[in-house]
Amino acid sequence: MNKIYIAGCGGMLGEAFHQKFGDVDLRCTDIDVNETWLSYMDFRDLDSYRKDVQRFKPDALFHLGAHTSLEFCELNVEEAYATNTMAVENAVYIANELDIPLLYISTAGIFDGAKQVYDDWDLPNPLGHYARSKYAGERFVVEHARRHLVCRAGWMMGGGPAKDKKFVQKMMAQLRAGKTELNVVNDKLGTPTYTHDFATNVKVLFDNEYWGLYNMVCEGLTSRLEVAGEMVKLLGMSDQVTINEVDSSFFAKEYFAARPDSERLLNRKLQLRQVNVMRDWRVGLAEYLAGYYKIYL
Repeated sequence: MNKIYIAGCGGMLGEAFHQKFGDVDLRCTDIDVNETWLSYMDFRDLDSYRKDVQRFKPDALFHLGAHTSLEFCELNVEEAYATNTMAVENAVYIANELDIPLLYISTAGIFDGAKQVYDDWDLPNPLGHYARSKYAGERFVVEHARRHLVCRAGWMMGGGPAKDKKFVQKMMAQLRAGKTELNVVNDKLGTPTYTHDFATNVKVLFDNEYWGLYNMVCEGLTSRLEVAGEMVKLLGMSDQVTINEVDSSFFAKEYFAARPDSERLLNRKLQLRQVNVMRDWRVGLAEYLAGYYKIYL
């Protein structure tokens, strides 16, 4: 591939893709133009999206952007589906018209948590509008895009304070504010996904033209509680910070959207194809904290 169009590239995942695919000609767009290498594009506008991609004439289309806040999606249902589902359909139309492969990012959140662990072939059962809108996008890509790569991420970490809106940043924000106690749920299981490892593994699949649907998370099954404990240890703050175990009801008012008890994924297809380069989540977390957060403490 010599030219890639990356839509929705302004977030934590886009930052990693911009770095990992920097050896080719990129056009990176987003509605939030927060970098010099970004241009404005609202991919919900099919006509504008189509014309911008056609002008660039890429060898592949990467569709990254989405509304990822579960609470936002529950409160803004129409916008959730317009962004997470209908815009994905736009991307499929464009990729098919240009006869180029399409990358779509799905999520472990499309499962209901009834099982402890999910592989690539387990049947999703989304619980809320975020998960439902993302799964609808996944299904449309799988059913209609001629050449596609659908990669399911887990608990995302990456991008640093400016772009990370997820668990690691929320914990780090409390520590930077001087908090010496962290309240962390003990009833949520999952698999972290370091954005740079994710982008690297996408590159491997594209280089080999292994199209299809893949779970793509860091190795190692864990929990919110264990991730928080590892963070505090890596930062050398174990003697200064206490982690209080709470269940999800503690945050019921703030995080009211339904969440699966387990979002643990296995990279079974990556392993079978012998192209799994996802490292253990502890390795990814250590690299992330060292590269993005040490200077903030």
